Amino acid sequence: MAKVNITRDLIRRQIKERGALSFERRYHVTDPFIRRLGLEAELQGHSGCVNCLEWNEKGDLLASGSDDQHTIVWDPLHHKKLLSMHTGHTANIFSVKFLPHAGDRILITGAADSKVHVHDLTVKETIHMFGDHTNRVKRIATAPMWPNTFWSAAEDGLIRQYDLRENSKHSEVLIDLTEYCGQLVEAKCLTVNPQDNNCLAVGASGPFVRLYDIRMIHNHRKSMKQSPSAGVHTFCDRQKPLPDGAAQYYVAGHLPVKLPDYNNRLRVLVATYVTFSPNGTELLVNMGGEQVYLFDLTYKQRPYTFLLPRKCHSSGEVQNGKMSTNGVSNGVSNGLHLHSNGFRLPESRAHVSPQVELPPYLERVKQQANEAFACQQWTQAIQLYSKAVQRAPHNAMLYGNRAAAYMKRKWDGDHYDALRDCLKAISLNPCHLKAHFRLARCLFELKYVAEALECLDDFKGKFPEQAHSSACDALGRDITAALFSKNDGEEKKGAGGGGGPVRLRSTSRKDSISEDEMVLRERSYDYQFRYCGHCNTTTDIKEANFFGSNAQYIVSGSDDGSFFIWEKETTNLVRVLQGDESIVNCLQPHPSYCFPATKTKEVMAFLCPLLLWGEEGESPEPLRWESP
Repeated sequence: MAKVNITRDLIRRQIKERGALSFERRYHVTDPFIRRLGLEAELQGHSGCVNCLEWNEKGDLLASGSDDQHTIVWDPLHHKKLLSMHTGHTANIFSVKFLPHAGDRILITGAADSKVHVHDLTVKETIHMFGDHTNRVKRIATAPMWPNTFWSAAEDGLIRQYDLRENSKHSEVLIDLTEYCGQLVEAKCLTVNPQDNNCLAVGASGPFVRLYDIRMIHNHRKSMKQSPSAGVHTFCDRQKPLPDGAAQYYVAGHLPVKLPDYNNRLRVLVATYVTFSPNGTELLVNMGGEQVYLFDLTYKQRPYTFLLPRKCHSSGEVQNGKMSTNGVSNGVSNGLHLHSNGFRLPESRAHVSPQVELPPYLERVKQQANEAFACQQWTQAIQLYSKAVQRAPHNAMLYGNRAAAYMKRKWDGDHYDALRDCLKAISLNPCHLKAHFRLARCLFELKYVAEALECLDDFKGKFPEQAHSSACDALGRDITAALFSKNDGEEKKGAGGGGGPVRLRSTSRKDSISEDEMVLRERSYDYQFRYCGHCNTTTDIKEANFFGSNAQYIVSGSDDGSFFIWEKETTNLVRVLQGDESIVNCLQPHPSYCFPATKTKEVMAFLCPLLLWGEEGESPEPLRWESP
């Protein structure tokens, strides 16, 4: 991270008043603050598990919701309880939000009783009660530019919109996921882009995260009502509840093809939390059953499932899965339908980019990473290579070495990250022998067996001196055995009357997937960064958040009672702090101070302390490098 001199900047702030805001942003969260972060206070007041937290805009109030159906408003800086009220809910509260531009007077809650309530804190009364959902309400979302409007996501698969200016006691269905994904889909979380309040992100069952354009949806419905044939509902009308272009999906590229295996092992993937970066250009997702992913909404990229672009020199081509300026993708699939345009390696070794020399300090970092690799400390090696990659992003050797460390560690998603690194190394140095071979191995490990064979054949053609090496022969035998096993399995399924594997469809109407949904999934974009180490398998409300005014860090709770802090750009884990004896579900950073609040799940449910963390306090636990 960048070096800071707080003494110098304090003097400048005293002299130059206009520098106050920039000072606040610069010192919101810094690396020294992260290193000194420790427990400051425990706020006790709930008699049940605390499930949700919300700071007000100024950061001088903190609201909490609990299994005890109460909400409490705190003065966190003075560690005081200001207000406690029963919300009228009859089950656990899962979400609490301040309504924007209401003077911190209006609070919204959503609960497991399928209800959404609106409360006036000045008189401690519930002023609106909405009962339109038919299953648990998991999240509420507000938008700074829409002061009377908010949205809810519930396990009935619906996203509802509320307008407090309307006299009606009912809400409007904005998005019905069941029309796309069947009756079993559940909406778990949602958030509105702070810079574009028409952009709504929704997390639900499965690995896909959905972005919707609210304005396009409303305009589409308005035009449908005004149409002369509005009363005639055709088959096409029912198949397209959303207009074209109103939705865009995002997914970690390796997850769709893993779904059958996960389903067989009863491993559930569900987005438990989504949030935008302060500038609205990035989307962060905590994927239950998996890891934390960051998606770049500006420089979108197709999943790196396999293959390089055939022609790397024509204008507008895609490099490593990124979209070209003319919007044409390289045909790289996200694992739903693999294209057969073949894997091609560069045919000539003549045009090789010169290896970029590393400065001495990065050479030392690389050497440290190599030593960690030699000691089989895979995670430490990955972190050191990542640190070097951030400072030398055009060095093919660093990507190739990091790919090797990923392949050795073998955590969920590591082979896919290794594949991405191999492709990057090859794009920087087309004659990177090890990257070519590792790419074939990654494809095999990711179950793209036919593509792995084609990649290996191209490798042998490009590097004939390696064609009969022991490693090459071993991989060839593995691929051949896997192909025979796959063909034998398909023949047995055919003899048994099956029509082949069905990855995304089902004969049951309850979980049938529409054609429109299939198309949207095929057009999904891939992630930019992945953050690992925490565990998110026990609850479906675990959050992940950006930390810092410039979103320099990523934070998330974990099932082991810890919470994790990563550097955003390197994805390196920098701190692990103990938050509770059981589960840390939520981390809500203060809007302007290095002051995150966490909520805990108390097993005994007598008291659920709400933890506040400040710059002074307990020393951190040592990083657990090899915990998967």
